[in-house]
Amino acid sequence: MKTILFACVHNAGRSQMAAALFNRLADPAQARAISAGTDPARRVHPEVQAALAELGIELGDRRPRKLTPELARSADLLVTMGCGDRCPDVPGLERLDWALEDPKGQPPERVRAIRAAVEERVRALLAARAWSR
Repeated sequence: MKTILFACVHNAGRSQMAAALFNRLADPAQARAISAGTDPARRVHPEVQAALAELGIELGDRRPRKLTPELARSADLLVTMGCGDRCPDVPGLERLDWALEDPKGQPPERVRAIRAAVEERVRALLAARAWSR
C-alpha cells in the first residue's frame, strides 16, 4: 500500500481537503492519504469543514499536525500545496506541487471552487496511478 502525504503550511485547509477526498476516492488496498503542515494551525478551518460536510465528509475532531522529516520519510509521495521551501526535502521521495489558493477566510462559493480544484487534481492523480476504487 502507498502512503500519500498532502502538505501545506497550516494543515487546516487544502491538505485536509486533499487527504479527505483522496481517502474517499482511492482504493484503500492500494493507497491512503495523510496530511500535515509546516506550521500547524490549532484547528481545521471551519469553512473547510463546511465545504467537505456538503459532500458528506465529516472531519470531526481532526486536528492539524506538524510535518516532520520523519513523517515525510514515511510517505511514498509528497504533494505540497503552498509550503514551498519550508517543506522538508527527503532524498528519493517523489514530490508534486499543487499551486492552490488558501481557503482560509474565503466565502463559501470560493471555498467550493477550491474544493473542486483539489478534487480534480486528486482524481487525476488517482487515475494516473491506477489507485481509484
